Amino acid sequence: MRVQRYVLVLLTVLASLGLRAQTDSLRVSLLTCAPGTEVYQLYGHTALRVQDVGRGMDVVFNYGVFDFKAPNFMWRFILGQCDYMVAAYPFQGFLQDYEKRGSQVTEQVLALTNEEKARLVSNLATNSLPQNRTYRYNFLLNNCTTKARDMIEQAVDGHVVYPKQTENPTYRTMLHRYSHDYPWDETGCDLLLGAACDTVLSDRACQFLPEHLMQCMDGAQIYDDDDNRRPLVGETNIILPDMPEKRIEPAATTWQGRLLEWMTPTRAALCLLVICLLVMAAEWYWGRMWWGVDMVLMTVQGIMGILVCFMLLFSQHPTVDSNWQAWVLNPLPLLCMPWVVRSARRKKTCPYHYFNLLWLALFVLFMAWIPQTFCAPMLPLALVLLTRPISYYLNYHR
Repeated sequence: MRVQRYVLVLLTVLASLGLRAQTDSLRVSLLTCAPGTEVYQLYGHTALRVQDVGRGMDVVFNYGVFDFKAPNFMWRFILGQCDYMVAAYPFQGFLQDYEKRGSQVTEQVLALTNEEKARLVSNLATNSLPQNRTYRYNFLLNNCTTKARDMIEQAVDGHVVYPKQTENPTYRTMLHRYSHDYPWDETGCDLLLGAACDTVLSDRACQFLPEHLMQCMDGAQIYDDDDNRRPLVGETNIILPDMPEKRIEPAATTWQGRLLEWMTPTRAALCLLVICLLVMAAEWYWGRMWWGVDMVLMTVQGIMGILVCFMLLFSQHPTVDSNWQAWVLNPLPLLCMPWVVRSARRKKTCPYHYFNLLWLALFVLFMAWIPQTFCAPMLPLALVLLTRPISYYLNYHR
């Protein structure tokens, strides 16, 4: 805290002076950090670096800071009401964190005028004061990357024009580029993100990812009121090389470890489908229903449904309120489970099975036309659940 107070005071004084001779020694850069292996590192990171060669100062402004000990942090994070902060601290401390995890750090030095640099530093310093540093975080719309971009745009004289993109992706396709090697993390995100995540994005909306913003900055131009233009980035340097050897996890040497590596969510769902088909065959052969299977499947389905429907109805996270997967994953099975088990034990027909058969069959039939990319194991999971009403129907009408 003492270091941060010193940095803020020094930057505020420097920016408020606005002396041309002194701002010549200022150097402002955009830092782009390559992704890591942890869940919160998968998409990389962005920060702003301010150097004053004359005063020997080298500071990073990081908009990705949060207080995990804040009251109700996890609850507010689930609700999409999580507040992040911007913090200023020495550059070397920032760099050491990424050196430990082996991630490349790229610096783009901004080709700003002295007035623009002074304005940007002043805005950053003011933004970092305790009364101003907190902002409402939004993973897709208002994160560490978009905040850094917005601060740069606010400081320039004129407006920034970015190069036209060659493709128009969706949020989901952009996220998948970074999570395809982590199937469980990818499935967890796809389970909660709804149809709005599959809409085509504008060029500006694509800049929520650090590496994509870095690519856009390379060809960005500043246009003044007279339509004169100049590049936004003066030079690009790799200040920390990629070190993949630091990110390599120990290879699994036991059969349990190799099994966990092989068992992706889709493969797990397919294995469960095979088991449920074998259960169907056994129930048909012995002429009796195993209601314990219903209890397990309906419990898991209901718990997952509570999560999906809670996010859909109450969370402020972007795109979660348009999730068609609630068609299959909802709390209804938990409410109907006692009815289903009681009917099975008494060997009586339960109307829930007929409703469930029609409901799941409609989903499987129409899911190709629903404007949403479902999580990879969704189809086999729907078929798993569909085996239960089919088995009951076959045994009731044999």
